[in-house]
Amino acid sequence: MMKSTQPFSRRSFIKTAAIAGAVPFILPSSVWSAPTGPNDKITLGFIGMGTQNRGLLGGFINRDDTKVLAVCDVDTNRRESAKKTVNDHYKQEKGCEAYGDFRELLARKDIDGVVIATPDHWHALIAIAALNAGKDVYCEKPMAHTVIEGRAMVKATRKNKRILQVGSMQRSMKEFRAASELVRNGVLGKISKIEVSIGAPAIFCDLPEEKEEPGLNWDMWLGPAPKRPYNSVLSPRGVHTHFPDWRKYREYASGMIGDWGAHHFDIAQWALGYDDSGPVEFFPAAEKNAQSGVRFRYPTGEEVIHTPGNNIVFYGDKGKIEVNRGQFKLWIGNEQKAKEVNECEAVLSELLPANAVRLYNSGNHLSDFLKCMRSRQKPICDVEIGHRTASVCNIVSLAYYYGKDMKWDPKHEKFLSGGENKWLFPEFRGPWTF
Repeated sequence: MMKSTQPFSRRSFIKTAAIAGAVPFILPSSVWSAPTGPNDKITLGFIGMGTQNRGLLGGFINRDDTKVLAVCDVDTNRRESAKKTVNDHYKQEKGCEAYGDFRELLARKDIDGVVIATPDHWHALIAIAALNAGKDVYCEKPMAHTVIEGRAMVKATRKNKRILQVGSMQRSMKEFRAASELVRNGVLGKISKIEVSIGAPAIFCDLPEEKEEPGLNWDMWLGPAPKRPYNSVLSPRGVHTHFPDWRKYREYASGMIGDWGAHHFDIAQWALGYDDSGPVEFFPAAEKNAQSGVRFRYPTGEEVIHTPGNNIVFYGDKGKIEVNRGQFKLWIGNEQKAKEVNECEAVLSELLPANAVRLYNSGNHLSDFLKCMRSRQKPICDVEIGHRTASVCNIVSLAYYYGKDMKWDPKHEKFLSGGENKWLFPEFRGPWTF
């Protein structure tokens, strides 16, 4: 396990993050994919073939400009099912390879990019290995399980000159872009607070032991997480159609704070213009063991409050916006200016000034990733953006776990008071390490 035994400093932070490219299990940087030409098909591999990645596979495989070459999962049934899906789609008896170890997939020089949808505790290690192997990466949200892992992913992306798109796809939905543009251009006036309604933080895993069945590499599923007996809640055997509850447990994820916070906190960051920075103060909930109530504040005074439910509400001194997937409501003063998503563009045309700040309009999150693989431009949810949002989720979780007021330095990514900087580090089970 990696622990911080020395006082946290900028130097130790850089040193810790920098060694992400030098760990024994990561493929050497000499293993490069060939550049993707403008008329070539982009070749892809998929790692973690649960419900989410099967959906992503369907989104990528039905395009004329991609070719899926490989899939990977620690469960034999899931990886063989995904392999059959690919081969059936291409009407081929073979061609798609199935792997139980992601390192074998990454060793292939004919794969341009990988799509990672494993449990959160695996994101950083697999993504960094992929980046060092010369692959572009589409990584599901939340991008990283700890702040240090996220910064290491940023460094690996920049060092290897790769593209990393985070799966916070609400940035590619018009209702969230419209809300963010209205806030960014002052249409609501001074923002006083933002209510972000998502579910509860994670808890420690206390699931009972169940008998392991053949065909699942349970030790590999755990990877860097603490050793514990198998339980089907964490990794249901075979091809399941639900989202397993590993996300409820601190060892593997950060509950709904990370799951939905990576979407809704992300939009708050986008709207306020903090894609490369973040809040400076975090305040715990009023009651111990609360599942909502944590607050955080930005340098310019805006306060975000975690409330129950699922929604985002921006409050300004001139108006209010309620936004969620498929929902968009806007008030200016007491007048409701919009009730539906299809009114977004009309409202923008009416209310934005001629010199308005306009935000990145991707139109489609998956297409944006592929476009940026060709252009080598940063995607709409670039690795730095994903890291900053994941950091908010991580520190909100810490506010629930430890119940402390915390002052945060987003520039140097360390606590100034209240929090302990060792909390920012992962504790990996050997042999997995940075």
